[in-house]
This record gives sequence, C-alpha cells and structure tokens, in this order.
Amino acid sequence: MPGKVPPAELLEHVFGRTGTASDDESVIQGPADGEDAAAIAWPEGESTLVVSSDPISLAASQVGRLGVHVACNDVAASGADPRWLTTVILLPDEASPLEEITADIDAAAREVGASIVGGHSEYVDQLERPLVSLTAMGSTDAFVPTGGAEPGDRIVITKAAGIEGTAILAADFGDELGVDAAVRERAVDFLEEISVVPDGRVLREYATAMHDPTEGGVAAGLLEVARASGVRLAVDRDAVPIRPETETLCTAADVDPFRIFGSGALLATVPADALDDCLAELESAGLEAAAIGTVEEAGLSDDEGDEFALELGSETITEPIEDDLYPLWEAADADD
Repeated sequence: MPGKVPPAELLEHVFGRTGTASDDESVIQGPADGEDAAAIAWPEGESTLVVSSDPISLAASQVGRLGVHVACNDVAASGADPRWLTTVILLPDEASPLEEITADIDAAAREVGASIVGGHSEYVDQLERPLVSLTAMGSTDAFVPTGGAEPGDRIVITKAAGIEGTAILAADFGDELGVDAAVRERAVDFLEEISVVPDGRVLREYATAMHDPTEGGVAAGLLEVARASGVRLAVDRDAVPIRPETETLCTAADVDPFRIFGSGALLATVPADALDDCLAELESAGLEAAAIGTVEEAGLSDDEGDEFALELGSETITEPIEDDLYPLWEAADADD
C-alpha cells in the first residue's frame, strides 16, 4: 500500500537514528513527528539553514513542476526563502520524458528564485512511471516550526482545500470522470498555484506555526500541526474554502476534498490579536485567505483525554489520514 510511513514506525526506526544530530548544537530542528523541514544554524550563527526533501512518484502530469514546488513549499512554510535545489530523477526507460521533466523543473525553479545546484538521474526498469525527488534549501532569521501552535491562536488557510488534488484528478483521471471539459481545464490550471512561497513571506511575520498540507490534504495537514504542537485544533469545516471545480471533481470521483493532496494552500496559526492585520496583509498581497478555527489546549474533550486531535466540524480525528487519491491510482494500475 503506498503512502506515508506511519508515525509509530518512524518513531521506532527513523527518529532515533540520526547520526550525531542529538549532540550537534547547530541542529535546531531535526527529524520529528509532524515536522517537514530541518533547521540548521549557519556556522557563523547569523541565520538558519532550512532543508526539506520530497518525492513525486504517482502524479502523471507535470511531475517536475510539482517536485520543485512541493520541496520549496516546506522551506517556505518554515519561514525561509528557498534558494538552492538538488534533484534526483529516476526514469523507467529511455522513452521517459526527461526533457519535459527537466524543462518543468527549470521553469518552476525560476518562478521561486531557486538555483539547482546538483542531483542525480538514472534509469530504473523496475519503475512504472518517473520518480522525481528534490531537496530544497533556504535561510531565515526566524525559523517557524510546524509545532509552534499555542492555545488561543487562530488558524488561517491560504487559497483553498484540495488545490493539487483537484489538478491531479483533472489531469490523471479526467477522461474517466465524465466532468465537463471546461471544468477540467480550469482545474488543471490549479497547478499554476501550487507554490506557497508568496504566502509564506506574508505569514511568517505573524505565524507561531506554519505547515503546507500535502498527502492526505488539509485534514492531514491540520492533524500534523496538532500532533507536532501537542494541542487540539477546532476547525469550522464550512469556513474552509473549497472551489467549485474541486467540489465537482471530488463528487465525480467520490473523494473528500479535505483528504486529497493539498499543496497550494498554506496553514498557519497566528496570535488572536494579530489575525486582522495578518488577513489584511494577505489580501493586500493578492492572496486568498480565511480564518477557519482556533487552537485549544489538549484534553478539552472528555472522550479523548489529553491527546492531540483535530476537531473538523463534528468529526474528531486522531489517527493518520490516507489520501483518497491512492485507491484511484491503485485501480488504474490494476487495469493496465
């Protein structure tokens, strides 16, 4: 079954196996539950290096573009400007679209102002589709973690839920869903909005925590903020923006817009007294945004003890979320 390694297995096999990181004072943020990016103090101590790696292995359309933005988004969500990229491109065979992938990588890197500084390309005949993995690096004077949410903070989302997932549905499954061609065309164009680098440049001035929802969508992203921060997030489901194209395609595919790939949105928690200024600055920057809930202390629910949780409307979520698009890819692979 594809998907993220469960948190319990990461705790057992990954987080405790980090070489000398536990004794290295320059490592501000290393591998941890819910954290997507590392933070490393420069030797001179003047700023912080932020590093994040992500693969794109299942999407069939614009994998190079997605790879750049998914990696750079994690850096931006940590309060940094992405500046350097390394790329790993694994291809099933020589007929694979290497030229298209590298052109997309180059264009997306130019959009965010990042330099590609190295990488590796290889043919792997065991693969059924290209796999692209990028590492993004940037620097900041004020690292913003996933786990910084404080009780009383307000929760903000930019753009909308399911932006990346909507584009994937239209591009990879559109022929089978019976959705109007004009809707599908608009949805594919959502790929132009995957970057949250501009969003992060505004929100980092206010945020106690930031996180970009990727696999598992907005619901998974919010749960990861709750888990990393040790808090409960109370979210008004109806307050989360969902675009008409997302509603249409998700209905046709019978998937939940809160549980499909969410790149393009940025989640943040901000102090309540900074909320109005934050939303106003996002609007001035031409960025859609909405306040969708409140951070609460863990243990406010009698049913859940003192455990972190996401309260999404009437639903209480504490367990990791599997993305609703995975069964669609599995079914497509089975039919090939």
